Amino acid sequence: MTASATASSVPARDPGLQPERTRLAWRRTTLSCTVVAVLAGRQAAVEQFTVASVVAMALTAFVWLGFLGVAHRRMRAVGSSPRPEPMSVRAAMTAVACTVALAGFAVAMVG
Repeated sequence: MTASATASSVPARDPGLQPERTRLAWRRTTLSCTVVAVLAGRQAAVEQFTVASVVAMALTAFVWLGFLGVAHRRMRAVGSSPRPEPMSVRAAMTAVACTVALAGFAVAMVG
């Protein structure tokens, strides 16, 4: 058997339900991030509106939008081809930074 015969006999990858599960996982994560952002905004708005609370709400909204952008791009990449490219380091670091920032905002608002 030659190399070309071996390569042509490899069946195409059947992705099954994995892309759908991945898309659903990203949707659950964005829903959780949305709930955290809304609760953080609510917590900041319960107090009197001060410059600090407005800045906190603006930063929370900015981080939330950043995370939604990363998640949306990833969901599109997963659904666009049977074998999507791995997530870029930049996108992964952005998702991590947004998650850590939201956690930091939550700690700052509670404390």
